[in-house]
Amino acid sequence: MSQASSLDSAAHVVQLALTPIFLLTGLASMLNVFTVRLGRVADRVDLFTRDPTGHQLQLRHLRLRSRILDAAVVLAALAGGLTCCAGLTLFLGQIGNSGDGKLMFELFGAALLCSILALMAFALETLLSGRSVRDQADGRSPDQSG
Repeated sequence: MSQASSLDSAAHVVQLALTPIFLLTGLASMLNVFTVRLGRVADRVDLFTRDPTGHQLQLRHLRLRSRILDAAVVLAALAGGLTCCAGLTLFLGQIGNSGDGKLMFELFGAALLCSILALMAFALETLLSGRSVRDQADGRSPDQSG
């Protein structure tokens, strides 16, 4: 193999390995949003637990939101880990010349699946949050909404 061919091959591997970086960047942004929202939920829990009388329904609602956000965080973090594994598999496959693309695609596919599930969990939590805000604006508790 010529030096130019070897360089082209290495450049191609680096280009392929950079593709998952875009997913990692998006996942990092999602994790940032999730943590901010968890912080907001925690602030509301702090507010309601100072005087829990009459706030049990809101606290249950916030507990559900925090669990959904926990799932979103775990799924996004898992997607990030799987994406890193896919990139690592690409490099190791190139080093060992095994070219085991199946494992790389499975890892990257699993990372994408976790990303989708994390986004779905985040969407559900956002809908619950919006419903809670609308209920409070209407002067209703969460169990009175239709």
